[in-house]
Amino acid sequence: MVFHPPKWVPQMPLIPDSTSIFDFLLQEKYGRHKLSQSHRPFVCGISGRGYNVHEVSQRTTLIAKGLLKSLEWEVNSGTQWEKVVGVFAFNSIDTLPVAWAVQRLNGIVTPVNAMSTAEELTSQLRSAGAKALFTCASLLSTAIKAADIVGIPRRHIFLLEVATDQRNNGSCYFKTASRLAAEGQSLPPLQPMAWSPGQAKSQVAFLCYSSGTSGTPKGVLISHYNVISNIIQMHATERSIRKERLHSAHKTELDIGICVLPLSHIYALVAIAHTSLYRGDQCVIMPKYEINGFLQAIEMFRVSILYLVPPIILNLLQSPALVSKYDVSTISAVFTAAAPLGKEMALALEQAFPQWKIRQAYGLTESCVVVTNSVENDISPGSSGSLISGYEAKLLTPDGTEITTLDTPGELYLRSPSITSLGYFQNNQASKETFLADGWLRTGDEAMFRLSEQGKNEHLWITDRLKELIKVNGFQVAPSEIESHLLAHIAVADVCVIPVPDLRTGEAPKAYVVKAGYCRGIDDVSLGEILKLHVQEEKARYKWLKDIAFVDEIPKSGTGKILRNVVKEWEKGLRRHEGPRL
Repeated sequence: MVFHPPKWVPQMPLIPDSTSIFDFLLQEKYGRHKLSQSHRPFVCGISGRGYNVHEVSQRTTLIAKGLLKSLEWEVNSGTQWEKVVGVFAFNSIDTLPVAWAVQRLNGIVTPVNAMSTAEELTSQLRSAGAKALFTCASLLSTAIKAADIVGIPRRHIFLLEVATDQRNNGSCYFKTASRLAAEGQSLPPLQPMAWSPGQAKSQVAFLCYSSGTSGTPKGVLISHYNVISNIIQMHATERSIRKERLHSAHKTELDIGICVLPLSHIYALVAIAHTSLYRGDQCVIMPKYEINGFLQAIEMFRVSILYLVPPIILNLLQSPALVSKYDVSTISAVFTAAAPLGKEMALALEQAFPQWKIRQAYGLTESCVVVTNSVENDISPGSSGSLISGYEAKLLTPDGTEITTLDTPGELYLRSPSITSLGYFQNNQASKETFLADGWLRTGDEAMFRLSEQGKNEHLWITDRLKELIKVNGFQVAPSEIESHLLAHIAVADVCVIPVPDLRTGEAPKAYVVKAGYCRGIDDVSLGEILKLHVQEEKARYKWLKDIAFVDEIPKSGTGKILRNVVKEWEKGLRRHEGPRL
């Protein structure tokens, strides 16, 4: 049985397949909100500096011209893989103009999490074949270290101006986005992009790294067509509801949103920043989440919608005295995704802020983000909402039988024009396992469909994660990555990493370790601290181990595969015995 969006959701309009993201977003003929009636799309939540739509267009073009000269590229010469640019920085109002500038030169952007270590940054830049890198002053030393290793010359390192950064003696030697734009003013016009019909489907816009259904991070090939599709899908689904606001207390169909989530994550990149511009909304850009600055920006810009993840929601719930010092009365809705928001936390948020509509969504990097969301008049706490326009879904049992009833869990498969048809970068095996020949995406998530509490529509409920991933603050952590790193330590003979609950981050990694023979005499506490430090020295903070347990043996199948579920049962038994340790 194939599940579809609710009947009230309009059909997908025609998706342009021969235009770039940038041209699509800034031309009214593709259905965007009228330019003259749109908010300034990007505003810095600290300085108040921002751009209107015309300035975004102009700045993107000028940065592209400056880049063209600095990198000695030509718009229509060379392949897209000779024009890969990494972006490793905290959020800036120039993050999107820089990305579109690279794409205007027929290049590819590979966003990198700003929490990455030099080793992790090196790995992604090398994998992507990056030829240039944008960073910010506070991350410059890490960026230089990685760039030197992969062979990116210093003259190909550029700076995004982040509001919280201080320029230092080292950073003054690198061109900023503003300097590139200034140089672009005196340069000749850019050549038009010589695209063939349908090229938006094959032209890669973003190379985003995801752990997929298992294993270490893989590059997901996100095309211009994929991004455009999901923007249209989200807009089509919500258009009628937003228009109803004109006849309500809102008096406007536009929102002022705030983006504290990293623009390296596809949720913030596409669902927040790109879609806000298309809909005429304003996106208040914060470099990163810090509760005082976040609340100040909400009050200053009269923010109407929050885009959050559960750990930030928990932080707000735990800080009622601080929140009460600020005016948050303009907020009408909270949009949460990237990690499950439990029913208990959703109800607690509803009780604390009864005027906020708590809307949940579900998506993946491979689906070019949003698959389902809950709309304002049909919310069921704990659910991920209904399928958005243009999506199909089905559920399969472990033996491949298609589920035909509600309230019956199975592995979730999806089909949509936003799902990449290009697969994973240089990983045919993983692509074949995840992106099936008939257009279906195997998600690795166990889910079920159930009628909403209002009985109106079928909602998606994620019931388990079949894929071996840990979600920390909404970021993916592959157990195999940490296991490989621990196995490189002389004291580790074998290891299994599993997720454990964490009140602050949702989940956190815990390692079950078999000591190497000669280390068996070292006490568990001392060796545990040594191994934790081993991870902390090389991995981003969200990958750090919460705990380590030492065991005599890691359970494995006859073929040597780790029986991770057995270890998870050990952990459940330990927690039942010891009580909760969140």
